[in-house]
Amino acid sequence: MVQLNPDFINSIRQDIPAHLSLDNFIDYCGRPLRRSIRINTLKITVADFQSLLAPRGWQFEPIPWCPAGFWLTGHNDDELGNCIEHIQGLFYIQEASSMLPPTALFMGDESFDMVLDTASAPGSKTTQIAALMQNQGLLVANEYSSSRVKVLHANIARMGVSNTAITHFDGRVFGEYQYETFEAVLLDAPCSGEGTVRKDPDALKYWRQEEINGIAQTQRALILSAFQALKNGGMLVYSTCTLNTLENQQVCQFLKETYPDAVEFVSLANLFEQADNATTPEGFLHVWPQMYDSEGFFVAAIKKIASIERALPQPKAQKNFPFSRASRKQREAITEHLEALGLGLPADQSLMVRESEYWLFPQGFDELIGSMRFQRIGLKLADEAKHGFKLRHEAIMALPCEPKAVIELDQQQAIEYLMGRDVMFNGNKPAKGEVIVGHHGVPLGLAKSMPGKLKNSLPRELVRDKVRPA
Repeated sequence: MVQLNPDFINSIRQDIPAHLSLDNFIDYCGRPLRRSIRINTLKITVADFQSLLAPRGWQFEPIPWCPAGFWLTGHNDDELGNCIEHIQGLFYIQEASSMLPPTALFMGDESFDMVLDTASAPGSKTTQIAALMQNQGLLVANEYSSSRVKVLHANIARMGVSNTAITHFDGRVFGEYQYETFEAVLLDAPCSGEGTVRKDPDALKYWRQEEINGIAQTQRALILSAFQALKNGGMLVYSTCTLNTLENQQVCQFLKETYPDAVEFVSLANLFEQADNATTPEGFLHVWPQMYDSEGFFVAAIKKIASIERALPQPKAQKNFPFSRASRKQREAITEHLEALGLGLPADQSLMVRESEYWLFPQGFDELIGSMRFQRIGLKLADEAKHGFKLRHEAIMALPCEPKAVIELDQQQAIEYLMGRDVMFNGNKPAKGEVIVGHHGVPLGLAKSMPGKLKNSLPRELVRDKVRPA
């Protein structure tokens, strides 16, 4: 049962719009949240995904603000995260409202070459942005929590994202280290989470105004830094999953008061049909749970219309960058190895080498070399081995792959593979050697072809105890 702190009720009564009912809001806070997913268009088209799952009883209700997003019924909710299609990255379990910020960032079909996601984990919005970028350009994904960086990277790898560079900093440093660098910045700010009560009934049980005041102070510092990191003419989207105006409208107004000649609020009233129902006088989206039967959310689009003075001097360049550009001979060798498996090496990304490791760096990363420390850059392709290369699982999941090169496993074989077991297989396959195995024509990973079976090469840390049909 939902726990609503009386102090929260008294506070939110001041913020709820006149056309909405507080009683209706309280009623919706106690209702179960609808399950929603986003189809990963880096791996499959929306139509093909629906064609695959509709025969199994899945029913898709379109989410108005995300062409790849759907409210889902007819599925086994308890097993959704354990189904083959989720594990292989064909979809992301993502709350509908959280799909709004990336949509706002790319409204009007903008194309950005350099994007910053300031608070990225667990990766729902990062992977959505990567899909909107079609894995092109550079997406810097930052996460302050060290434990959540691992989760972020796992989701990036699962979804086949190759254009990211991961950082692990307090988001307040970007204005200093990346002054006017990015064409687009998403600041999905840490917040009090008032909009998440339908998912977490205890989210507001211990609500305190003093804590809200402290969070808002952090948000002001973060939005200043994000705006300083934004290029002149660029777009900043500020979002939270909370409802009070102190963490939302007032943070944006603080930015405008700080830089009155450089800040322009861009209206989101036409972002999707009936968006005007949730639009504030400033043009922000303030989504209450009863509006679209979703979580509560706030989204503001802010354009930088003038350059601003640098707040802090340029930091010293980082030294000892451990990567070097691959030689022509090295590029030819890894390309030949990949092509033999049916994989392609994108021409617009840089092939880099660190000792015996081969990495694929996102387009445009050269501009950031030495600017700050990066936790992980791009995609690790392979390690040199005694007789060629040992390919990495994340490369199999992200690189362009010829469908005919994938050895198709049926549902039960795919389950066996993801549980770390060898697969009995007598079908059409090479007599020996490394092969790509998949399901629905989409790779699951590598295996070694042997007489009568496929020897499992799935990394141990990715082996699942439980895998279920969709």
